[in-house]
Amino acid sequence: MRIKAAVDARKESSADIIIIARTDARQAVSLEESLWRVQAFADAGADALFIDALASKEEMQAFCNIFPQVPKMANMLEGGGKTPILSPMELEEIGFKIVSYPLSLLGVSIQAMQDALSGLKSGRIPPPATLPSFEEIKEIIGFNDHYEEEMCYSMTGQSDAKNNGMNEITGSKKDSDAFSLPFSMTSDKSEQSAKYEKGKSNSQDAGVEVITPYVLENSSSEGTRTSLSGIWSSSLRVKITAIDGFEKLDVRIPAGFLEGLANIVPGVAGLNLKSMLDEALGNLTGNLEKGKKLIDINNRFGDRIEVFLE
Repeated sequence: MRIKAAVDARKESSADIIIIARTDARQAVSLEESLWRVQAFADAGADALFIDALASKEEMQAFCNIFPQVPKMANMLEGGGKTPILSPMELEEIGFKIVSYPLSLLGVSIQAMQDALSGLKSGRIPPPATLPSFEEIKEIIGFNDHYEEEMCYSMTGQSDAKNNGMNEITGSKKDSDAFSLPFSMTSDKSEQSAKYEKGKSNSQDAGVEVITPYVLENSSSEGTRTSLSGIWSSSLRVKITAIDGFEKLDVRIPAGFLEGLANIVPGVAGLNLKSMLDEALGNLTGNLEKGKKLIDINNRFGDRIEVFLE
């Protein structure tokens, strides 16, 4: 009844589904019982039939003689199954149309890894001719497809085909080397504060509200600025480069937005960049020059994160 239910469900959904009916009755009951069951499966509308653990070529032939027009499947469990291991050509001669060799790839992979590890342990490196190139490895594993998809969501603004110079939710493309976030870096603090208050009053009319961050200058008890407060009114350049050299991010932001960057850029999530910047500035003496590198670290993904003073 389960086979009939699957057939009826396929008809109702018009889904492109192949129903392979299996029985384990050969070892659990008898050959006769397993042959009777697959015949019932065929009558119910199964697309292919499979009896697990047939014990001889004769049993395999008897299986294929039932409903010859319905494809039969063989499972060649290498090194431990009940069914004789035959080549695809031999199985085709008997009448099978589908075959599985479930352990072949896994087995040869294990053996190859063991041989390579034994060689490395004894000081032998695998010959280059036996290894694929790094580019071939990336292509086989699918890295290149991943990189292509990643470009769809890149914040670097490097792909003209994707951005076409148009504004994105994350910002707007200004040139081939830089990407600006959607807030002003030139307006003074009083102007930014006024914009913020105006934005709050109009928030009911707006579907999306972008709030410009600004930083109040810290003052000492005597009314003078502290040694580090000046940096927070400056702008910074944040650059993130992947381990393979791919440039993930190159943005210029107000220093006061450094902490908020972690909310929109996964590569710096969990990093206290403000604390790192405070520490870097504390180790510097004299005037800070434009282009000075303040932070140069690697995150947990291996990406290189650099912060420069603009």
